[in-house]
Amino acid sequence: MPRPSAARVNKAFAAPPDRALGGGRWHTCGLNQPPECGKIGTKVEHRSACDRAADGSLKRDSAVTAPVRKVIHVDMDAFYASVEQRDDPALRGRPVAVGGSRERGVVAAASYEARVFGVRSAMPSVTARRLCPDLVFVRPRFEVYRGISEEIRTVFSEHTPVIEPLSLDEAYLDVTENLQGLPTATLVARAIRAAIRERTGLVASAGVSYNKFLAKVASDYRKPDALFVITPEMGPAFVEDLAIGRFHGIGPVTETKMRRLGIHTGRDLKARSLEELTAILGSAAPYYHGVARGIDERPVRAHRIRKSIGAENTFSDDSADLDVLAERLAPILDKVAGACAAKGLRGRTVTLKVKFSDFAQVTRARSLASPVGDRASLEAISLGLLRDLYPLRRSVRLLGVALSALDHGESPEPLQLGLAI
Repeated sequence: MPRPSAARVNKAFAAPPDRALGGGRWHTCGLNQPPECGKIGTKVEHRSACDRAADGSLKRDSAVTAPVRKVIHVDMDAFYASVEQRDDPALRGRPVAVGGSRERGVVAAASYEARVFGVRSAMPSVTARRLCPDLVFVRPRFEVYRGISEEIRTVFSEHTPVIEPLSLDEAYLDVTENLQGLPTATLVARAIRAAIRERTGLVASAGVSYNKFLAKVASDYRKPDALFVITPEMGPAFVEDLAIGRFHGIGPVTETKMRRLGIHTGRDLKARSLEELTAILGSAAPYYHGVARGIDERPVRAHRIRKSIGAENTFSDDSADLDVLAERLAPILDKVAGACAAKGLRGRTVTLKVKFSDFAQVTRARSLASPVGDRASLEAISLGLLRDLYPLRRSVRLLGVALSALDHGESPEPLQLGLAI
């Protein structure tokens, strides 16, 4: 099958006007744009990246030459907190955290009003309260969230059978072929967002692109309540300008390490060889070597089930002191418990990973009759497994905790050119 010409690609990615929104147009730019860019119905006065792509003044990257897919990433905005604000008018406009308010509680979700104060999911409740004294804590209602998630999943299934759920409030969709016969993925995303709002009263953001990495970046780019599109012509140049902290999977610790090495943007990442990246990122290096060039060949996988949730941390100094290690285990447990709460998951097997100063590694696991996911249970089991290793002959440089044999309930989880976007 012959490859379509560049002119055909540009025409295929052209976005139609949205007459229902006063003649505003669907904007599909991505480089140094003002905040209005990338949203539905916005009239933009500046000369955008997509305009420059169309007239040839934006440098094209030869990496994007093969026929590409149409991928949408849909992410509900502050899902749990938005549900609570929807159902209780007294909470609207107030900083809300869904989760436990006790000393050992963890924030499962935070409203945008709370995020202004720095409150984030997976944060200890005591920290959240300190950042925002007026924070209103609401106990999670996971059965309600699951029910709404099923409504949202029904909307997805009306457009494509290829759905990869990431959690109750987030999913990838492959709409290379869509069931409604819409000509572009942008129109599919608009229809999905409108249907979600109409049926649930909730707001979703969506990112549209030609691979999973860029679709996820796009959905987060102008949240909340945004639709953003990254075309094949824009992709490589867009990634070059992307801050390294906005690469999905690069957490604060890795980001700090990379910045110390002079890697601040996608352009810096692209300049490093695969060998250099392997020394920094290990087995993840090939993936980041690819996405730095706008390439991500991972398929959207329907019905793939997540097998575990975990977190680990390497310490700046080694220790064999149980009290010190227990203290260092606390933020790891916060992350795992927060992830469980955010995804509505529990598990029946808790695994402790210990790496010693000589890089030797051991794991210890405990299987349970009933699933757990709360912070207190994870702490009790993990500390018990750690105590069982004493006395230690070597100091510890890394601790990790993982929860497996997950109970998914009703929400299966994943582990992550002539076609018009």
